[in-house]
Amino acid sequence: MKKNIFILGTIAIALTAASCSKNENVVNPGGTMPEGTADVIINETDANYADYQTNWCSYAAAVSSRLKTDAETLYKAWNEGLDGGEAYQVTFKEVKGAYTSPNSCIEQIIDGCIDIANEVGESKIGDPRDKWENGKYTEAVYAVESWYSYHSIQDYSNNIRSIRNAFNCTYNEAAGTHSIAAYLQSHGQGELASQVNAAINTAIAAIEGMAAPFRSHIGNPSVLTAMTACNNLKTVLKTLKARIESFDDETELKAIVADYVDVVVLPTYKDLADANAALHAAVQSLAASPSNATFEAAATAWMAARQPWEMSEAFLFGPVDELGLDPNMDSWPLDQDAIKNVLASGDFSGLDWSGEFDEENEGIAEAQSIRGFHTLEFLLFKNGEPRKI
Repeated sequence: MKKNIFILGTIAIALTAASCSKNENVVNPGGTMPEGTADVIINETDANYADYQTNWCSYAAAVSSRLKTDAETLYKAWNEGLDGGEAYQVTFKEVKGAYTSPNSCIEQIIDGCIDIANEVGESKIGDPRDKWENGKYTEAVYAVESWYSYHSIQDYSNNIRSIRNAFNCTYNEAAGTHSIAAYLQSHGQGELASQVNAAINTAIAAIEGMAAPFRSHIGNPSVLTAMTACNNLKTVLKTLKARIESFDDETELKAIVADYVDVVVLPTYKDLADANAALHAAVQSLAASPSNATFEAAATAWMAARQPWEMSEAFLFGPVDELGLDPNMDSWPLDQDAIKNVLASGDFSGLDWSGEFDEENEGIAEAQSIRGFHTLEFLLFKNGEPRKI
């Protein structure tokens, strides 16, 4: 998930005004969120298919088309290279560019794991919880990623699985011969390998043990358990990072990097490209023939495409970062007012931007806030279910 700072600012201004009146009715400091509060907050800001049906499905198709292109670009950048440039897998495997040694590549892998463990615990789960504890229920609900589909818990647990895959060099049923975990085992540091895997498993279990849907149970004690587990995982991973300097088997380290690319990164991105192609096809069918059945099929395809994306978040470096593909595909929160304007106008040109990516560019941020997985989620889901005609 790429936090859209520009949109966060505009939403904060809007919610400050909105929540002053809403919170007089819904805030219960020191208690639990009043039953149904999340539904009230969300339904007040939702858009109805019936009001925008002329452009609704066309907008969904425009978004899914760009998701398909972005996923293909990402896979190609790693696997083949773009515009005659070197494939990023070559850069990483052969220790080129910013990478000065195999140890620096291992550090990059571990840093990616630390970043997503921190993001899940502190941002994805912790930020809504902090707002809830301050009685800011409206802001808390808006801070929950993937609340349209009730998919938050699956997203977060798959983020932690991306750490498991990176550390153990596994993906689906495949496993590499070389991994950071195996290196620790073979170099007298098996206890640390066990600690990392135990922390990963504990974090996944704690996240999946959260009361669901998360948007309606932000104040549940299970949320604190999940936050603690993610923080513990981050701490263990930082201990692992501190050991990198002692890794001195250069041949083995390069083999770990190669297996990491071949077994984890490339297959994950290939699945992402394939799943987004299937998602676009499902949304095209929805646009051609809107019905409850085609909405359901598109929603199912969205969930399938979401999985490899969330399982790639331990390696948000390289092309996904440099080309702006992370915020293209996964900006959160959304600018719902801007989305409604697109629905009303049928003008999809604002979804595109050009030139070199600059995360400080507000024009690019505005485009990214009305496209990607979450815009499509908004268009396909309502209260955890596929939308109805």
